[in-house]
Amino acid sequence: MKIPYKHFVKHIDSKPSIEELSDKLFQLGHEHEIFDEIFDMELTPNRGDCLSLNGLLRDLGLFYSISIEKDIYIKDIKPFKFEFINDASHLCKNISFLKLDIDQVPKNYNKFLENYFTDLNVKKINFFTDISNYISYETGQPTHCYDSLMIDDYIRLGYQKDRCEFETLTNKKIYIDSGDLVFFDKDNKIINLAGVMGGKDTACKVDTKSVLIECAHFNSEAIIGRSLKYDINSDAAHKFERETDAYSHDFVLRRFIKIVENHSNIKNIELFNGNNEERKEKIIPFDFSKINNILGIDITENECSKYLQKLNFLIDKNTIKIPSYRNDVNNINDIAEEIARAIGYDNIKKQKINISVKNNFNQTFIEHKIKKLLTGEGFFEVINNPFVSDGTEESVVVDNPLDSNKKYVRTNLKNSLIENLLYNERRQKDSIKLFEIADLYTNKTRIGKRVIGIIASGRIDKNYLNFSKKIDINYLESILHKISYENLELEEISRQSLDSKLKNKIVYCELEIKSSIKFEFSYENFNIKHLSEKKYTPISEFPSSNRDLSFSIKDFSKCKILEEFILNFENALLKEVFVFDYFKNEKMNEIKIGFRFIFQSKDSTVTDNEVDTIIDEIISGALKYDSVSVPGLV
Repeated sequence: MKIPYKHFVKHIDSKPSIEELSDKLFQLGHEHEIFDEIFDMELTPNRGDCLSLNGLLRDLGLFYSISIEKDIYIKDIKPFKFEFINDASHLCKNISFLKLDIDQVPKNYNKFLENYFTDLNVKKINFFTDISNYISYETGQPTHCYDSLMIDDYIRLGYQKDRCEFETLTNKKIYIDSGDLVFFDKDNKIINLAGVMGGKDTACKVDTKSVLIECAHFNSEAIIGRSLKYDINSDAAHKFERETDAYSHDFVLRRFIKIVENHSNIKNIELFNGNNEERKEKIIPFDFSKINNILGIDITENECSKYLQKLNFLIDKNTIKIPSYRNDVNNINDIAEEIARAIGYDNIKKQKINISVKNNFNQTFIEHKIKKLLTGEGFFEVINNPFVSDGTEESVVVDNPLDSNKKYVRTNLKNSLIENLLYNERRQKDSIKLFEIADLYTNKTRIGKRVIGIIASGRIDKNYLNFSKKIDINYLESILHKISYENLELEEISRQSLDSKLKNKIVYCELEIKSSIKFEFSYENFNIKHLSEKKYTPISEFPSSNRDLSFSIKDFSKCKILEEFILNFENALLKEVFVFDYFKNEKMNEIKIGFRFIFQSKDSTVTDNEVDTIIDEIISGALKYDSVSVPGLV
């Protein structure tokens, strides 16, 4: 978001320099760069309230005397007899429609509105849309303007049933998928992709004199990802995704009316209020001693109160009333963060902390031995996000998660590993062996437990001995019997509830890593450095291509030489080679050996011509060895 320096200082009594203002914004946690005296702000996703000029000014109120524009229309507004049907009230609990009629469209704008377009080099569109864009910039609340002559006093908010074409007001044609949230007219035609962008047919024009202004609050989860999905650059969606103020609509619409009134004679004003949720005050107990403990500081209750009041928090006895636009503040930890921003993290003195060692046994040694065992059997280690979307009664809930959709700390590794396995299966992997080592926590104990999860499915291996054998519980048990572990439990995971059409068995085991684990194999030649040098290689999203080649060898001594040539053959598109068939015919004095070649690119789908070229090169090299031939090759 871009805001000119002059737009800031216009509202700050002391007129700080651009350098001082920059320092204060950084202290508040608002990253930015400055180009030609314009602040290019990089705001964290949880601070949607700061996606506006007024929002940032409110934060700067910690340090300066601020005057935020409050020139609004104060007269009564008559009700608008308008039929609005809300079939998605759980996603849009507050919405208003304002109808305005003016006598003529102004040719020029007042100075403050004109400055918005010139200072930020913003293109003008039409009178009402221009005011809507400015209101969003100033207050952070998006509004959408319909030409009211194109709306027959009926709008319905609901879900699209079938995939259909929709032309946006920017003349871009998209296909809206079923299940997406949209606004319909009386003919059940889409007029607006809710929270993202309106349609061309009902958009305001340069000569529009009668407008219907929609001001809504959407659940962020209903909007997240849709502008990216349809490749639409939408400032409204950007703000709705980060939460807007559900109770700002009266102020925003009255501000809209006032700006219109400053430019033209208003002939008619009508307002429809579709809110179906009473205002809920968010209140947190005020405990300044707890704030001191959280931050490791020592400030008085009076100092703490002053900081919070400057940020528009209301202190009433032993409670803190949270402003409606601060969706990110939910508990005393969030309040402590506000105090830390006010003081400045750099100004909080460092203190030593003592961390006790949880384990009294060599946990690293045991983990490395388990890794050696599993990697030796062809298993790969994975690392998953410890935060998940679904919780249980034992789940730890994160107060201020980085992703609001993943606010629970996982209580098992199984669900994550199942997702890993299905991900690999969808990418044509037919022998999948994975494990993960991580700490698990529950709300019943503060001490986490170190756990390893092991999952496997598909072929046992890709050598000629195990190519046709499938993984089952006996296979996993044969590996884990080398570990001495009490009450070893293995399970077969049903595919019935999984998004999978395969029939291979999925076997799983989860063990707690503890001192009682013993090993039935030697620890010779174990190289910790070698394990640490393993690097992550992303799986290509493009399909792989397989080719099989069968070779006949008359001279047994040439078998090893041929195998080394093929297994060591290198090409950027050749991802894997293995023996899948082997037969030694003593009577014919001949060996038949089959190799499978797997080709894949990380940039595009591999073509037949590319594969044929590499296969020809392999065959040409193999035939250079005496007594080696390819049956069926002319």
